Amino acid sequence: MFDWLQNLSDWLIYSIFNIAQGTKLGDALNFFVYDTIKILILLFLITMVMGVVNSYFPVDKIRNYLSRNKLFGLEYLFASTFGAITPFCSCSSVPLFIGFVKGGIPLGVTFAFLITSPLVNEVAIALFIGMFGLKATLIYVSSGILLGMIGGIILGKLKLEKTLIAMGARCFS
Repeated sequence: MFDWLQNLSDWLIYSIFNIAQGTKLGDALNFFVYDTIKILILLFLITMVMGVVNSYFPVDKIRNYLSRNKLFGLEYLFASTFGAITPFCSCSSVPLFIGFVKGGIPLGVTFAFLITSPLVNEVAIALFIGMFGLKATLIYVSSGILLGMIGGIILGKLKLEKTLIAMGARCFS
């Protein structure tokens, strides 16, 4: 997928800067240029996609559902599971978290999402299955979701909404 970028890095480092291929300096600079450009492209795309998701995600419907229905703790499970299946890193989870907070979703539920999102991800699941098998992978996923739920419940019990609003007011005033 990024072969063109590797070719660009090779051309830039080995042809334009005339650094010998196979040397530590040449390979390090090639890796730096390749990974820096790749990460910037991916960060731009993820931020753009999450901006669209944040704009069109039905936060009001979720807030209304959570406030109307007594779920007896299942809202933390739903938030953690949603965090686990989100295919993005924390750079996209934080804007979604902020959208949830602005939308009025309870803080403990949003923290359950935020804790689980970077903790359980598809790459780690694929690596766990390949390296340790299905049983260890299921333990990893279930413990990650459980940690998110417990963290969300604890942070929800602390009633930090007023503190968060006061901090936001100071930061943006």
